[in-house]
Amino acid sequence: MREDVLAQVLESIGEGVYFLDGGGRIAFWNKGAERITGYLKEEAVGAMCSDNLLRHVDEKGRELCIDGCPMAAAMEDCRPMEGEIFLHHKDGHRVPVAVHASPIMGKAGKAIGSIEIFTDRSERSDLLAELQTLKKEVLTDPLTGLGNRRFAEMSAEAAIREFEADGMEFGLIILDIDHFKNVNDEYGHTIGDRVLRMIGWTLANAVRRRDAAARWGGEEFVVVCPRVNVSVLEEVAERARVLIERSWIGLGDGRRVSCTVSAGGALARRGDSLPALVARADERLYACKAAGRNRVAVVG
Repeated sequence: MREDVLAQVLESIGEGVYFLDGGGRIAFWNKGAERITGYLKEEAVGAMCSDNLLRHVDEKGRELCIDGCPMAAAMEDCRPMEGEIFLHHKDGHRVPVAVHASPIMGKAGKAIGSIEIFTDRSERSDLLAELQTLKKEVLTDPLTGLGNRRFAEMSAEAAIREFEADGMEFGLIILDIDHFKNVNDEYGHTIGDRVLRMIGWTLANAVRRRDAAARWGGEEFVVVCPRVNVSVLEEVAERARVLIERSWIGLGDGRRVSCTVSAGGALARRGDSLPALVARADERLYACKAAGRNRVAVVG
């Protein structure tokens, strides 16, 4: 197949596709890659894979460009590699993707490059689709596009009713951005708003499909988590914490703006009101703040 025809085919598919040459430099970047990552072809082609572009991490925040890169493994082992990871979007947030990396073999039987195909596996779509069917101005936070406080309250109140009627356990997580005032003071509110959007979308991508992530107000976010025990609730909160820690906004002059969050979680108890549940999660949140921030604590 001619190269120009192959390029047209790769541009027509919805998945992200890019090629690396033997030196790890991006040689091809399709429209699917532009859509999923936010980076245009002009920004990606010619750059090194690890040049502050995708910067793959796993759900524990491990930098795969440094240790465990699927593309490097495919070239080294000369065989396809697959995995589910989180890439860095141009807007700063983390996007979950399923990747398939394969070596490009030369005549000498050695890898001379590699190709990666990646598919957006964001689970936030359920929440957004539901919000689209509701009165957007009433239940959506205009800055982040997530649910607002009222949406979070409705989700939690519905979960309380299910818990009382059917015994379906659920939990609630409150996340607060650490030292967010410093961001606004140093960079201004425009950058502060971008940080809020980045953290909101990273949070939405970190939770499970059935969870409801929303902006609680100011620099606080809430996640309502149905069908969890203490360990699962802690797992969801920790995954969100570490992915937010590994997200950043580039300012175009080599500087980055990033933030951490502290998170407190609580399981619902029989007879709980929403204020009582929020108060227990808040207690855990403030304990994290007092212990040094950028940590998670949950209670049953």
